[in-house]
Amino acid sequence: MYTVIKFLHLVSSIVWLGGMTFMLLALRPALGEVLAPSQRLPLLAGVLRRFFLLVWGAIVLLLLSGGYMLGHAGAQAAPIGWHLMAGIGVLMCLVFGHIYFAPYRRLQAAVSVADWPEGGRRANQIAKLVTLNFWLGWLAIAAITFLA
Repeated sequence: MYTVIKFLHLVSSIVWLGGMTFMLLALRPALGEVLAPSQRLPLLAGVLRRFFLLVWGAIVLLLLSGGYMLGHAGAQAAPIGWHLMAGIGVLMCLVFGHIYFAPYRRLQAAVSVADWPEGGRRANQIAKLVTLNFWLGWLAIAAITFLA
């Protein structure tokens, strides 16, 4: 059972971090090169809607599986890397919640009324916050790798 839980934890983290990697390093730059804001922003909003559904699922699985594994090992007996990863993970969840409920909602609203300057501002805000989560994710991986 523990191995299945650990597998779900890893898959969820790969989905989230991999999606951020794709968005930041491939999708966003390519969209900016070939599409005008009137095409780019609705496409970005649609991609984010689908990706954010995956992230919500990943967050649920990460929190449940991480809590299970930490409890299984005994929180006091768990290595410092586990605690750092858990703390960083909770911070990432909070950052994502802010992304979803603030700039992403504003991006959707801007796209719905074709306010491309506002949509562009919100897309840039999302990109900055996703970049923060991207680096936090790698920090969590470093913590679990080097301090476990």
